[in-house]
Amino acid sequence: MTSPLTDLTAHQLLAGYEHDDFTPVDATLAALERIEVAQPLVNAFVRVDADQALARARASAERWRKGEPQGLLDGVPVTVKDLLLQRGGPTLRGSTTVRSEGGWDEDAPSVGRLRAHGAVFLGKTTSPEFGWKGVTDSARHGVTGNPYDPARTAGGSSGGSAAAVALGAGALSLGTDGGGSVRIPASFCGIFGLKPTYGRVPLYPSSPFGTLSHVGTMTRDAADAALMLDVISGEDWRDWSHLGPADGVRGALSQGVKGLRIAYSPSFGGQVAVRPAVASAVRRAVGALAGLGAYIEESDPDISDPVEAFHTLWFSGAARLLQPLGAHQRESLDPGLREIAGIGSRYSALQYLAAVDTRMELGRRLGRFHTSYDLLVTPTLPITAFEAGAEVPAHSGHRRWTGWTPFTYPFNLTQQPAATVPCGVDESGMPVGVQLIGARHADGLVLRAAHALYESGAATIPGPPAL
Repeated sequence: MTSPLTDLTAHQLLAGYEHDDFTPVDATLAALERIEVAQPLVNAFVRVDADQALARARASAERWRKGEPQGLLDGVPVTVKDLLLQRGGPTLRGSTTVRSEGGWDEDAPSVGRLRAHGAVFLGKTTSPEFGWKGVTDSARHGVTGNPYDPARTAGGSSGGSAAAVALGAGALSLGTDGGGSVRIPASFCGIFGLKPTYGRVPLYPSSPFGTLSHVGTMTRDAADAALMLDVISGEDWRDWSHLGPADGVRGALSQGVKGLRIAYSPSFGGQVAVRPAVASAVRRAVGALAGLGAYIEESDPDISDPVEAFHTLWFSGAARLLQPLGAHQRESLDPGLREIAGIGSRYSALQYLAAVDTRMELGRRLGRFHTSYDLLVTPTLPITAFEAGAEVPAHSGHRRWTGWTPFTYPFNLTQQPAATVPCGVDESGMPVGVQLIGARHADGLVLRAAHALYESGAATIPGPPAL
């Protein structure tokens, strides 16, 4: 029997430390026990470092004993997606082309902030090769399954992080999101996922997919995400596009949604076929927001499917990513990644700039939309989790992962903050997510609405089956 400490949020853990109900060592041991049980079933981890985690937990426990906690997350067990640098071990990025040897002596900015605030690092979580697709499997690390049904995908590319949080293997996780890679797996695994405004969380090294890729938070609720965002946002000279910190986010959580103008777009004006179980769960969440005092209007943003522009930018990034690799290394790559890189290498500069024009126009249209509405609500995904190890659902007719993620990647093009909140389960017990989108820089508003859903009970769903 695993410890109930694995079910606690970061806020609850911190309160327990403060009141001496338990220690960071207790919480870390419980999380490591959970990993030991869950890892053979879902394969969420690339590497677990129990010795390092316990050393950090013991140091944290001593600080709490003295009444001198270090920062906002002292002693909270966390995990890090294996695309982000973490000092002391290799970042393999899901690829056999990355050598594990080397100094590995630098943290990504977000990882360094967690370290400075006393977080306890449990390990690195799985990603598909270089984070290129919306599911999590790779030749190097295998397939990551869903905590609700390991035969189904956890989603991706932050699939390991989502599975870890859902299973209580760390209350918090760092993910990245270039087309939905935080929100997709968070929705499939029944947790909270936030893609902040681009630049809110500094990123280094920069992503090969350019300014599509955001660093995001994966947590058990919105309050933990706000706390985490306070820690990891802000300036870092290594990222020329960084924004300032997310000031006032936590203080605004309790303001609720009364009086907010919310647009509800169930299918982008009929452009997306949404499964009935998903549509009904999302509709209930919208009803909950209305019951909390928000003004709801069914309204679709002026948006046609920008998938071709997204593909041009994404596939070009893949081509640039693989450019330094030799022929032998390329042969070892995920065939899908190799294929899109080949397409990307054939785009002209004019085609790339045309995609940039489409992106800018989409951003303008969404900016205008948000002069009328504070938030936009959509399904996070039109489906629930499908067979693990496949890029697209069987018999769906989709060629690439973007075919079944039409609600996520447009908001990477526009760089808006977007979050997924669990809002129900389908007939098979698989989680459904509702997506909340704000105007650029409105991270606090997105978190405020998400927190209201948690506080009202509308975000409560059954946990994963006991392992």
